[in-house]
Amino acid sequence: MSESPRKILILGVGNILYTDEGVGVRAVERLLETYDFSDNVTLMDGGNLGMRLMQPLMDCDYCIVLDAVLGGDAPGTIYRFTGEDLRKSLAFKDSMHQSDLVDTLIYCELVGKRPETVVIGMEPFDFKTMAVELSPAIAERLPAMLEVALTELAAAGGTAKAKA
Repeated sequence: MSESPRKILILGVGNILYTDEGVGVRAVERLLETYDFSDNVTLMDGGNLGMRLMQPLMDCDYCIVLDAVLGGDAPGTIYRFTGEDLRKSLAFKDSMHQSDLVDTLIYCELVGKRPETVVIGMEPFDFKTMAVELSPAIAERLPAMLEVALTELAAAGGTAKAKA
């Protein structure tokens, strides 16, 4: 009897009303537009749902979070955080979603169902201007972020096939 593949959640978080803070949500939208995924993969716009993400997180074995991260490097820099490093992705102290995500993962752990989680983050260029489009600098780097996410997905046991 073969073991069923891990359930993988690709979760885009961020506030799309503030330019590059929405890069994670925009990345998930682009993935949905351009790829078909294996049955064990779910994509979700987590927006700034906070605790309402608890059930989807508990339902998966592996979570790839796509987000804007203030790491101090040049805009467009891509980061990968796991384990304790996830706390470093809490750079948006005044954001509506960042601390919620780590808190939610802690609650999942308390009930005994925390997924293995990796954050693929991108340094934003502008996250204060109200605009629904990404800044040109970040829009140009979006394909690189998608490549990192797809590599992570393949390593976790999921597949993505470019749509015809």
